[in-house]
Amino acid sequence: MEEKIDLAQILASHSGERHLVVLHDFPDADAISSGYAHKLISAQFGIDVDIVFSGKISHHQNMALVNVLGNSLDRYREDLDLGRYQAAILVDHQGTTVDEIITKLEEAQVPVLLIIDHHQPQERVKAEFNFIKAVGATATIYSDFLEQGVIELDNAHTDHVLITTALMHGILSDTQGFIRATPADLKAAAFLSRYRDAELLSQIVNQARSKHTMDIIHRALGNRKIIENYSVAGIGYVRSEDRDTIPQAADFLQTEENVHTAIVYGIVENGEKSEVLVGSLRTSKLTLDPDHFIKDVFGKDGEGNYFGGGRPMAGGFSIPIGFLSSGPDGEYKTQKWEVYDSQIKHRIFDKIGVKPGSAEG
Repeated sequence: MEEKIDLAQILASHSGERHLVVLHDFPDADAISSGYAHKLISAQFGIDVDIVFSGKISHHQNMALVNVLGNSLDRYREDLDLGRYQAAILVDHQGTTVDEIITKLEEAQVPVLLIIDHHQPQERVKAEFNFIKAVGATATIYSDFLEQGVIELDNAHTDHVLITTALMHGILSDTQGFIRATPADLKAAAFLSRYRDAELLSQIVNQARSKHTMDIIHRALGNRKIIENYSVAGIGYVRSEDRDTIPQAADFLQTEENVHTAIVYGIVENGEKSEVLVGSLRTSKLTLDPDHFIKDVFGKDGEGNYFGGGRPMAGGFSIPIGFLSSGPDGEYKTQKWEVYDSQIKHRIFDKIGVKPGSAEG
């Protein structure tokens, strides 16, 4: 049962503290706008906030949004002094993709005060207060906080215009332009429209796709296997800078005629010795639960944490390669990819209930 909380009351009881807002590893528009909103709201209660993420921001629209908001996000560093924080806030996730940061917070005995998210409930972190709501975007939850008057918005205040514009973009992005919006998302958008800068929003949304993005979408098109209205594409190795192209490719494949679900995955190279198999699922099939589908297909790690999850119509997974990460180029990398590609397809097709050989190219 969802716990009813009053954000203003909670933050007021922590006045004078310093908090760490943790976004998921590759933050999207929803996470970025929500993190920024939390920082502005917290300032009203005398709370200083730093916002961190552990991966990279590569989507063209997300980079534009960060620039508009004044580059108020920082990459997480192992030498970050967590002892300076009295609490941590998880925004737009529940800790499953940032295990390193969660572990460091636990070691430093920094409590997780709040989880504010719109995904299905996970089990990685126990927070003092959970605000997990079945809506299209976490930005909708923060918009509701603003509508309740946690900040007295003013069109003449630059930060207020920026926050409402950013949150509108977060809702648009996570609901696919309101196609998958809930009544709460539409209500939030109507509220934000009183303050947002329409021209600025248009500039953010209409950022051109990069050549790398187009190349990976092309690769996904060439590698896709279609079976039972599922389009499944392994795209090989992907630079960490291009990680955000994976969900974009899934979005694109899902628009093909007679395809209701698209799954795109690849091995993201995060450095010389770190590789992660990352995938995204997009679906228009109302009876398919992405959270259940991904958890059932990929299961848990050795510590009992799921490799992925989702929300209505979308989901993702992230599986560390571990000991086999990196290694020599050439034949070794080709063989490694072939093994992982085959295993992922086997698990997906087994879940669907078909044989890989019956898939169309």
